[in-house]
Amino acid sequence: MFSAFSSMDYRSIRAGTLAETAVKRLNGIGEVLSSLDISAIHTQDDMTRALWTLDTADKCIRMILREFRTAPAKEQVVREAKRLVDQIELARDEITNYRDRGRVLS
Repeated sequence: MFSAFSSMDYRSIRAGTLAETAVKRLNGIGEVLSSLDISAIHTQDDMTRALWTLDTADKCIRMILREFRTAPAKEQVVREAKRLVDQIELARDEITNYRDRGRVLS
């Protein structure tokens, strides 16, 4: 199996409603984001990888919002997506500050 899908949550595919499916997918993105360790950024490559992860997560969230915009209980999906987008912005700011303080090596 392709490694990117090795931890895929197949239960989300069988979720009861569209909103439940969207929230489960958003929770999965949140789990990936929670594994980012900004203190482990020591090189420009580390920083680039972290920013790429944040950008990819942001794009995935936007895709989920587009896909589920007509789902019942849309508010729950939008609320969870907004929470994640806010966390992404905070992480970007933290990475930028980390770099500006000279903690990232070239």
